Amino acid sequence: MEEANEEAEHKGWCDTELSTNEQTRKEKTSAVEMLHAEIDELEASIAKLTEDISELTKAVAALDAAMAEATKLRQEEKAKNMQTISDAQEAQTAVAQALTILKEFYAKAADATALLQNGQQPVAPEIFDSPYKGM
Repeated sequence: MEEANEEAEHKGWCDTELSTNEQTRKEKTSAVEMLHAEIDELEASIAKLTEDISELTKAVAALDAAMAEATKLRQEEKAKNMQTISDAQEAQTAVAQALTILKEFYAKAADATALLQNGQQPVAPEIFDSPYKGM
């Protein structure tokens, strides 16, 4: 009987161990499945973020190109504007010189007497002795 008790005890211990092992196995399997689900979720997140990075990199490149083009246009317009300002300043100087020359000319012309009339009216020549009577 002692052998039967030992065997019953051993069977009880085996059943307890099997039950404990099965419970542990279920917990570990559940944990593994949860970790696999988390891995899948994170891989999907990584893929989405990689795609977002790619799109944003393209957008940044497009913005850089647009900014370079805008900078080039601004520099061209600035050069044109500087040339226009330079031309306007030269024209302003030329107009000032012309005004000076005209003022000097008219000041000298006011003193000149070649075109002035002396207040005397010339006498008309006497061509006709009598009024016209027709033919």
